[in-house]
Amino acid sequence: MTTRRATISDVARAAGVAPSTASVVFSGKTPVSGPTRLKVLVAAEELGYTGPDPRAASLRRGRSGIVAVVFEGPLGSAFLDPVQRLMMDGLSEAVAPLGAGLLLLRDPVEAGEADPSAPTLITAPIDAAVLIGCSPILRHSLEAVQARGIPVVVIEGDAGDGVPRILLDNREAQRQAAQHLRDLGHENVAIVTLGRDKRREAGWVSESDEITVDVTRDRLAGARDVYPDARAFSAATSTIDGGTAAGRIVLSDPESRPTAVIAQSDLLATGVIRAAEELGLRVPEDVSVTGFDGVPVDGLAPYVLTTLVQAATEKGRAAGAVIAAMLDDREPSSLLFTCEFRPGNTTGPSAMR
Repeated sequence: MTTRRATISDVARAAGVAPSTASVVFSGKTPVSGPTRLKVLVAAEELGYTGPDPRAASLRRGRSGIVAVVFEGPLGSAFLDPVQRLMMDGLSEAVAPLGAGLLLLRDPVEAGEADPSAPTLITAPIDAAVLIGCSPILRHSLEAVQARGIPVVVIEGDAGDGVPRILLDNREAQRQAAQHLRDLGHENVAIVTLGRDKRREAGWVSESDEITVDVTRDRLAGARDVYPDARAFSAATSTIDGGTAAGRIVLSDPESRPTAVIAQSDLLATGVIRAAEELGLRVPEDVSVTGFDGVPVDGLAPYVLTTLVQAATEKGRAAGAVIAAMLDDREPSSLLFTCEFRPGNTTGPSAMR
């Protein structure tokens, strides 16, 4: 025989107050006097009442209280990336007042590859979805999501007409870093990029390569606005280790070695600096290095990275504000954030000047 779960009415009756009074003690939406609050809490403890049933609240609101966040890469890597962590902090702060939590989903690399029992954009009971980037594969799922009437917002990606976007001026920002190197007299410059596509394979980027990751493509375009012939090497991961591996290759040949490297993240830039030190090169005397993101990186001292500082937390908050607007049937607005160029001591005049 199962024991019936105590209700808020049971608590109110035991405390000698109205059910509405007992309810606001738990919701916190209206101030309640200290003695009344104490009576309600004591009665709740005696009855084993732990709070409103979230399933009932969801039914009343017609919502699940879940906002899906879809990443283009492995979920584990999202927590290793300081930019992603800051962005998630901002997003979780923004959706908390909605009574919502976050459900992390991975965008399947290929159709049919995902575990059929795992929740997806199409099957999960979600109120809204936030896409971190938007791959061509993911766009197919979006049609089904939008058909369900579920609000969608994209951070640094393009999901097509009608989907609000939270954007960063990646191209213009990267152009600033490249122009900074040009002003210092650098002519032979190489670029270390983020992933080109889902495969996350390291290698030189050829003219025929299709770059499906929006951030990579836009930052590469910004660098090549200043250095149209600069060679680009795609790192396997946006990590210090990924940057070190890429830097070893980019800087290995003394005959063609660049005097400056434009890295598409601060973690990659830190790895390139480590590779330069392994090769006995001085930064910035022998090779200048720029990053992108403006995040703290452990072990970088005594270097202060020349980089572009982005508002990562604010991007997450902005996405949450867009979700709130759409759930409230208000017109959402796309937003464009601007990076701030921050010079450091990892760039200097070209030795070839």
